[in-house]
Amino acid sequence: MSTPTDLQHFYIPEDQSIYLLSHADAKKLKDWFALCTEQLTQLGYKNIDMIGKGAFGFAFAGESLLGDEHVFKFSRINLPQHVQDRLEEEAFMLSQVHHRFVPSLIQFQQIGRQAILVMQRARGEDLEKVSLRCGPLPISLVLKIAAQLADILLTLRGNATKQGIKPIVHGDIKPSNIVWDDTTQTIGLIDWGSCVYAQLDETGQHVQHNVMDLMSGDLQQTNARLGDVYFIGDEQLNGALSSPRFDEQGLASTLYALASGQSSRFGRYVITPASLGFPKFFADILSHLMSDDPKQRRQGGDAFFKHVYLLKNIVIDDERTEIPSALIPSWASLRDKEIETVVYSSRKSYLRQQSDVDEKAFRYIDDAQFDRYYKNYMQGMGETEKAFISAVSRLGKYPVVGGLAVRWQPEGVFIDSSLNLFEPALKVSFDMSVNNVVTLARALHREGVFKCCMFNARDTLHIERERQDQPFEPLPHQHIPFEKSRLSVFEDASRMHSYFEDGEDPDELLRLPQPLLDVLAELNQIHHTGCIIFESLPTHLKIHNYYKLLDHRFEDEFRALLQKVLEFVPLINGSGISGFMKLPYKDTRFFEHQAQVNSRYYC
Repeated sequence: MSTPTDLQHFYIPEDQSIYLLSHADAKKLKDWFALCTEQLTQLGYKNIDMIGKGAFGFAFAGESLLGDEHVFKFSRINLPQHVQDRLEEEAFMLSQVHHRFVPSLIQFQQIGRQAILVMQRARGEDLEKVSLRCGPLPISLVLKIAAQLADILLTLRGNATKQGIKPIVHGDIKPSNIVWDDTTQTIGLIDWGSCVYAQLDETGQHVQHNVMDLMSGDLQQTNARLGDVYFIGDEQLNGALSSPRFDEQGLASTLYALASGQSSRFGRYVITPASLGFPKFFADILSHLMSDDPKQRRQGGDAFFKHVYLLKNIVIDDERTEIPSALIPSWASLRDKEIETVVYSSRKSYLRQQSDVDEKAFRYIDDAQFDRYYKNYMQGMGETEKAFISAVSRLGKYPVVGGLAVRWQPEGVFIDSSLNLFEPALKVSFDMSVNNVVTLARALHREGVFKCCMFNARDTLHIERERQDQPFEPLPHQHIPFEKSRLSVFEDASRMHSYFEDGEDPDELLRLPQPLLDVLAELNQIHHTGCIIFESLPTHLKIHNYYKLLDHRFEDEFRALLQKVLEFVPLINGSGISGFMKLPYKDTRFFEHQAQVNSRYYC
């Protein structure tokens, strides 16, 4: 039997959808949002909207009486006080930064136990959203973003020239922390929650201004905050003394991710900086910045700032860039309801490798972001395995339902899929994200199966009980929905495809009752595609689902069997997860192994 902490391994998204919370937890969250909105309204703001949530709190946007747009960050009051105090530290550090590409601090308030940070709102859309909408960004735009980030980082380093002020490290540069204003073609660097004064300068020398600094015991103890491990470099991850070099790594990871259409830095060994179509001089700089060799990283950082003038003046013809074709098919149609995608995947343990990383080495970081960002199941993986998991996770950021099954064999990689996108305008970007999944899968040399499915969190059924010794009883109105394909498809032979059909899996923690398994086997005889996942917590059962009936002749029987599934839910006992997925298996795609994408430069 699993404990609730075991279940954190099953979801890749950084935070759970409100549609996956229990009724009580969802109500608490909604009540808290309402309270924040009420407080801001009383302060005279209007057009209030929640725009973000993170490890430490929530961010709202509102319009002042003068028509100015502000952002309000509320700390989570259920966090330890020393963690809540981080919001005040963020306000202080932001007050030290003055740059046209950095929205400035307005004020910091403490209302009872509730801390509120108020700042200017950056105009535009964060670059992670731009990336998801557009796919890999045009090289000219990536270089423009690079030049503007360089301008900010040089200003942060320039603090060292001021008497008594140390260089500043942002500590969490990533696409979602950079807002792009398409009208003015400028960025805004936001979220200064990981910001600190640098302990070392870019040359590696201790930053101090007097003898007392030199005598301080803090010279060997890092003040660095963790930041997002999908984008920070090795030094920051491993607890080195804070340095402006940290932000060089965040910058390099960000530019790489934007140019490649990924959501992390991990794929750099396969989809290399040299393969992204940059001018060669910049591809070389980025390759050095993302090298495993610390000396090369420093050389890359120095070369980057040395060539900023080229970034500002180089002319790139983006029309010369060809859009690659989709490697596996997907279908796009207009949505008839709201989709909030969640990715569920199996065999994460299969992808784990023996790691030299000692978990104890990370325990000194007393940081709420650590648990949120550093996915435990990734600690034992190589970089390409991490990149593959991250690429699968990115698919869940699109309005998509369906699934993938990746089978590695000595001769190559076989991929079965059913991918249904509900926003045609995102088709090119989605196909490029799927291409990255395929490319990274081809670089993994092993035998085995990885399966994932994407379902709509809004369709999840919630069944609750007061005590663990009571059965889960579905409500009379509850049913498992399904859709029908446009055309009826007949097929005589079919077989069940469980996530864990390739053997006993340590992530399979819930044993379903036999009568329920028998019904799933009957369902399997009807031609369909989709998934059903049972997630059992002590007093809360979630039934995630997505079904598409392909053989319309059996519609009534299919509906009756899905209802029968609910009839056997009270027999479920224990905690854990168990899931089944069925794919059409009509058009398996084969790809030979490929360790690395070929180099491609702009010339």
